[in-house]
Amino acid sequence: MPETMPLWATALAGLAFTLAAAVLAWLASVVRRDVSLVDRFWAPLIVGAGWVYWALLPAPSERGLAMLLLASLWALRLAAFITWRNWGHGEDRRYQAIRARNQPGFAFKSLVLVFALQAVLAWWVSAPLLAGMVAGKPLHWLDAPGLLLAAFGLVFEAVADLQLARFKATATHQGRVMDQGLWRYSRHPNYFGEFCVWWGLWLTALAGGWGSAWSIVAPLLMTVLLLRVSGVRLLEQDIAERRPAYRDYMVRTNAFFPGPVRPHAN
Repeated sequence: MPETMPLWATALAGLAFTLAAAVLAWLASVVRRDVSLVDRFWAPLIVGAGWVYWALLPAPSERGLAMLLLASLWALRLAAFITWRNWGHGEDRRYQAIRARNQPGFAFKSLVLVFALQAVLAWWVSAPLLAGMVAGKPLHWLDAPGLLLAAFGLVFEAVADLQLARFKATATHQGRVMDQGLWRYSRHPNYFGEFCVWWGLWLTALAGGWGSAWSIVAPLLMTVLLLRVSGVRLLEQDIAERRPAYRDYMVRTNAFFPGPVRPHAN
């Protein structure tokens, strides 16, 4: 690859990867009639774009490699967990609702409505990885806060997912609300951990120079997704009606940022 390859061309190569991988995931979803397969590809799409940048750039920085390795750990863990959690359960009810609203022909519509959309969003979220690779300054002490925040988020998210999985696996907990461990202080500690990962990676890219500030689009987009789109809002839009005990949990527990437990509702 010529060393003079423009940065925009490298970025578009990342988009080409996410779109191509999304098409393969879509084909698998058509065969299995399970659009929720897209959830398993979300994190690998993001990090896959990062590895494309690494392969194409003539001299990616040590900072970029550190960020890419950390993001890869995040992606491997999350993809493996979602695959294990969803194995054998069929299509998630969220996607069943999308399928029902977009009949007839949803199998083809889902290529754009679900998979292409996820590919473009994943490409945007990969922005700090590209910014960190081309940032001019060598690694220095200002990288530490961002890397530590991202590592903290990775561990926090993993612990939250493990705690919830163990809770659900206990027969006596069927029908109960998970309000133990990290879930005692946040109703969505796994999402909070993911939030920390991407703000941490952006701060790391920024430590390489203010020219990386543009990549703030990634943590901002991730925050909107987690809070307002596919995360907290979507999961809680009808949960209080389906599970009345959740109402009290909502009163005494922060939705996203961990905080002290408030008194029970009367």
